[in-house]
This record gives sequence, C-alpha cells and structure tokens, in this order.
Amino acid sequence: MDPDTTLRVDGVTHHLDLDPRASLLDTLRQRLGVMSPKKGCDHGQCGACTVLVDGRRVLACLSLAVAQDGHEITTADGLSEDGADHPVHRAFVEEDALQCGYCTPGQVCSAVGALDEFARGWPSAVTTDVAADPELDDAEIAERMSGNLCRCGAYKGIRAAVADAHREVSR
Repeated sequence: MDPDTTLRVDGVTHHLDLDPRASLLDTLRQRLGVMSPKKGCDHGQCGACTVLVDGRRVLACLSLAVAQDGHEITTADGLSEDGADHPVHRAFVEEDALQCGYCTPGQVCSAVGALDEFARGWPSAVTTDVAADPELDDAEIAERMSGNLCRCGAYKGIRAAVADAHREVSR
C-alpha cells in the first residue's frame, strides 16, 4: 500500500492509502464514490471512463491512481463552476447529444479536452495543414472524439454539441 497518495478530484483533496495496482477509475468509483466516470470496456477502448488530469484527457481505466498523486483530476461532475453548467454540458442537452447517457460523462470530458487541444492549435490526424491553425469542421470533431464510443449512435448530436460549445467558448 502506498502510504500517502494525494488525489485532488473535482476540487476536493483526498489523502489515500492505495494499492499501487489500483486503477484511477476503480479508485474514483469504489474508494471515493465518484460515479460519473463509467466502466465500459475496462480496456481503454470505449472512452466511457475519460476524465481530465491537469486538463488533459486520460482513460481512467488504464491509469494507475498512484501515478496521479498531486495532479488535478476533473470528472464531468466537476466541470461546473459556481453552480453554472459548463458550456459542453449545456450543448449536450441542447443538441440532444445522448440517448441512454452511459457514455456521456466520458464524452463530455473528452469534448472539453478536445476543445482545449484545438484552442492550442494542436493538429489531429485529419488536419490538412499541420503547420496552420486547424479548422473545427465536422471531420475534425469526429477525429478528435473518435476515442469515445456511443452504443446508441448519438454521434450526430455529439458532433453538433461540440461545435456549439466551441462557438460559445470562442466568443
């Protein structure tokens, strides 16, 4: 057991004794009761467990909790500020970008991370000119969100929500 791992989750600091083999996902759900990241495949293939670690997208099922010692972990629940929904939350609701909702917390975290990467000018695999600022078109959104699967097939709404959130945060 690691005698003192500090995880800061959604603005709350937790000091934990952890098995060094425990995944971040299992620690969040089983030890801390943070239920928004979901266990889908538990193999890093579906993205349902996506969280933000220091603002970057991480698959919590593939990350060891002890490796996140001292880092800021944000789940979909922790994106709201002062009781106001995050622009991505609002866009997902407005665009009806979910059906069963199981993948939605991971989709939301991934969208926030993807929009941040885009704002920084990071190209994706479909960016035509990697030396130029990318344009956030449908293909760019689909590529950036491709690590998150939706069994219900709500991809059209998800892409529209990401585009809407981008327009809101880019103002």
